[in-house]
Amino acid sequence: MRIRAIFRDLKEDAVRRPKLFALYFILRLLVIGVLVLQVTNANWDNVLWCIVTLILFTLPSFLEKRVKIDIPDTLEVIVLFFAFAAEILGEIAQFYKSVPLWDTILHTSNGFLAAAIGLALIDILNREERFAINLSPRFVGIFAFCFSMTIGVIWEFFEFFMDTTFGMDMQKDTIIDGVYDIGLIDTMKDLIVNFIGALVFSILGYFYIKNRGRGKHANFVRRFVMTKIDKSDEDKNM
Repeated sequence: MRIRAIFRDLKEDAVRRPKLFALYFILRLLVIGVLVLQVTNANWDNVLWCIVTLILFTLPSFLEKRVKIDIPDTLEVIVLFFAFAAEILGEIAQFYKSVPLWDTILHTSNGFLAAAIGLALIDILNREERFAINLSPRFVGIFAFCFSMTIGVIWEFFEFFMDTTFGMDMQKDTIIDGVYDIGLIDTMKDLIVNFIGALVFSILGYFYIKNRGRGKHANFVRRFVMTKIDKSDEDKNM
């Protein structure tokens, strides 16, 4: 029954959003191809990155189907490309080392996207009738910013853990004056660009919430803000 449900969901997605479904299919096929190649070469670190990427690909569908959160297509596409660019291109294809500013671009994007997710989460809670709260747009914007920075810090903790525990080089250690630099410069650059991305979206999100979706940049922000799926809307789509 579970397998039938999965195929039914795939068929519905293919009919409802064919372009997004095609993107999912292509990216998953590429990752599976890389996974097979890494298994053949017994490169188990890269096998792990492939598995992580495939898991990340399932998160948007899980949120929509199980948690009843509507993810805008623009946000979903960017999340998919982000996961592929970070894990497959960045880690396995070594773009972090061979492509200038690759790491900077991804961390800036992470700050922007994490702020969008944080704003959506607190806004959904704020608009729930079950909770007697009425958070101001300023608080929502500050929460989105803090949420994004927290995600950025946790990721730096993860990089440090992977480097010290498994001997990886996620923090880009280098030798300076005969001693190892502990990746401080890389870490600070990552947090600074995360700060910039978070700040930009938090400001846009503040005005979006304040004007309740109206205004000059409302259509742009709406492409990144998740919303709760209403029961009535869900029934219409069935």
